[in-house]
Amino acid sequence: MWEDYYAVIMAGGSGTRLWPLSRSDRPKQSLAIGSDRSLFQQAVDRLKGLFSYDRILVVTVADQVGLLSKECPEIPHDNFIIEPLPRGTASVVGLAAIAINARQPGATMAILTADHLIRNEKHLRKLLKAAFQVAQENYLVTLGIQPTYPATGYGYIQKGDHLGQYQGLDAYRVLRFKEKPDQNLAKELADDGEHAWNSGMFIWQVDTVLGEFARQMPELYEKLDQIGASWSTSHAAQTLESLWPIIQPQTIDYGIMEHAQKVAVIPALNLGWSDVGSWESLFEALSGDDSGNICLRGESVAFDTRGTLICEDSPDRLIVTIGVEDLIIIDSGNTVLVCDRKQAQQVREAVKYLKQSGREDYL
Repeated sequence: MWEDYYAVIMAGGSGTRLWPLSRSDRPKQSLAIGSDRSLFQQAVDRLKGLFSYDRILVVTVADQVGLLSKECPEIPHDNFIIEPLPRGTASVVGLAAIAINARQPGATMAILTADHLIRNEKHLRKLLKAAFQVAQENYLVTLGIQPTYPATGYGYIQKGDHLGQYQGLDAYRVLRFKEKPDQNLAKELADDGEHAWNSGMFIWQVDTVLGEFARQMPELYEKLDQIGASWSTSHAAQTLESLWPIIQPQTIDYGIMEHAQKVAVIPALNLGWSDVGSWESLFEALSGDDSGNICLRGESVAFDTRGTLICEDSPDRLIVTIGVEDLIIIDSGNTVLVCDRKQAQQVREAVKYLKQSGREDYL
């Protein structure tokens, strides 16, 4: 039955919150974090034994196809699906669904990302097998991460009735999704045992999710239907290029998941999952020294330094810190970033400012 199962890796992001290590010519998924393999390579590696390379599809932008294909040449070139413009994860999922449907009607697909760290790869494969079985009952399945702290940057999933065990793992009906709460509500949700973080990993039958697109997002579905009808024809690229720019951007969470008819969650306990979404997130994902300092790469010497992340991207340079605490220090290429840990999310605003100022040589 696994021959009917496809993995889709979303790998089109630029990773602006990991600037200046992440650049336009070196997106986040091509960075080696927590391993000597890039995040994209790690995302492919963890699927071995369940998905053959010909059943792994990658949705990305044209500028990144060459880089990602070089990092994983085993994936057939035709398995790289190009998103003409960023239009949100709903359109990405829809595009992947029609691509798989053109290959194998009745297939099941797993939506995964290229920028997460997952330590327990064996358990992920078990979760994906369990989710496949739940999906055969026409559920949209998500993997829920056990909260380890009251995060305000993640959406939360509330578990409902127990649906049973699959591959020895419990599955539950989803009562509701709750998007990015404030600090007080996040503490309540993290402590009550009823909620999980939304991992952004989804599994469903192609027919099931396309049915939800038709019901909830009919305008997008109409365009996807036209793109799908031309998929194997000589004018497929022209159809995609003409319709894609007029798609309204939307996420799969808001567009489909929050109001879908049958949604299930499988708690992903002990997965070792981290969303490498910002410099601050690396303090949870990676182990530091006795003072809580992390040297991501390069040479550094730290005196009286605590809770600081250091990254030196040049082989002949040294970063020395004295008497500092809770900083992020990144020296990469033509840019040095010095940032308070509490302000790590503002890196995206700095990138936006540089872009608007025409200083793209720093991006």
